[in-house]
Amino acid sequence: MAKRKIVALPGDGIGKIVLNEAIRVLDAVGFEAEYIYGDIGWEFWVNEGNPLPERTIKLLEEHKIALFGAITSKPKDEAAKELAPHLQGKGLTYSSPIVGLRQHFKLEISLRPCRTYEGNPLNFVRRAKDGTCEEPKIDVAIFRQNTEGLYSGVEWSNPPDVVYEAFKTHPKFVKNFGDIPRDELAISSRIFTRGAVERILRAAFEYARKYGYKSVTVAEKPNVIRETSGMMYQMAKELQQKEYPDIELWNVNIDAMMMWLTKNPEDYGVIVSGNMFGDIVSDGFAGLVGGLGFAASAQYNPTTGVAVFEPTHGSAPKYADYKVSIVNPIAMIEAARMMLEYIGEQEKADRIRNAIAKVIKEGKVRTYDMLKLKGSPDVLEQGAASTQQMTDAIIANL
Repeated sequence: MAKRKIVALPGDGIGKIVLNEAIRVLDAVGFEAEYIYGDIGWEFWVNEGNPLPERTIKLLEEHKIALFGAITSKPKDEAAKELAPHLQGKGLTYSSPIVGLRQHFKLEISLRPCRTYEGNPLNFVRRAKDGTCEEPKIDVAIFRQNTEGLYSGVEWSNPPDVVYEAFKTHPKFVKNFGDIPRDELAISSRIFTRGAVERILRAAFEYARKYGYKSVTVAEKPNVIRETSGMMYQMAKELQQKEYPDIELWNVNIDAMMMWLTKNPEDYGVIVSGNMFGDIVSDGFAGLVGGLGFAASAQYNPTTGVAVFEPTHGSAPKYADYKVSIVNPIAMIEAARMMLEYIGEQEKADRIRNAIAKVIKEGKVRTYDMLKLKGSPDVLEQGAASTQQMTDAIIANL
């Protein structure tokens, strides 16, 4: 039987380090694959003027599934200054390659699971009624619409005539901004489409049903953002009543959601939001289960089957040059586990989760973040495990 081909996109900084550790775990659990490495990230922006070369897009078009490490992104002007001399002055503008992947492949569904591992010293704790501390068990799956909303990139500074005149047709714009000089205006649009909203809602409900979650919570702001947030909540009600009456539908405003997640996070199951609010609430919940060292995500298009799996942390370039790597590889290993789950390798995915859980519960091997140390090369002398040692411990427990 031919090996499955996986596109490996190391990217920048620690992305190259943690991706290698994840592949070590995949090999150890018995997942047979051929990894085809693709070019992405800062090096290719500097030397080619494109951080997402066409050859990399073609790889993913052919093989569908990718493991992605991390990228370095910098502001537009700073990025332009770092271009190679032969590319200077050619009008090139940097844009995030991961956003480019989302847009090109319409990876509209983003899934970010946030679950506590017993024994993780970074887990959220709160004051109990009797004055002692308690640690709620959190098991939340956050679905974020990944291609629309405020992150769609439809915005203007000093809007052109056609845009300005269009906004003037709205009485609230005329009343509140009609006397503002146009060159002092910056306008971003928040675009929701019914098709994309239905697909993200359906993905959330289907996941809840498949994995036994009792509720789906819409975390938006329909009481104020009435057209876009309102449309999502209304469609959620219709979908729940027609097709998912066995699953409770909850509605929580995004600002209240950020309060409730530190009061009763164990009450929530599946959460679904638009792009920006989904970004916010997923980072909030990730902080309750250990932070960036434990946060992974999947981005996929259910129609084409193209899917990218990645940790949510950045490239952290200062750590990439350490002689012995100290970064926590669990987020990247979790991303690889999510990939296995996505392609139907549930038994192997479960073995990886159980191995991570055992290492964390035993508490003998902990990276610097788990020991609450400041990231520096000397953390190894203070008892922190290296990146490789953490991976070794997980493999030993498979």
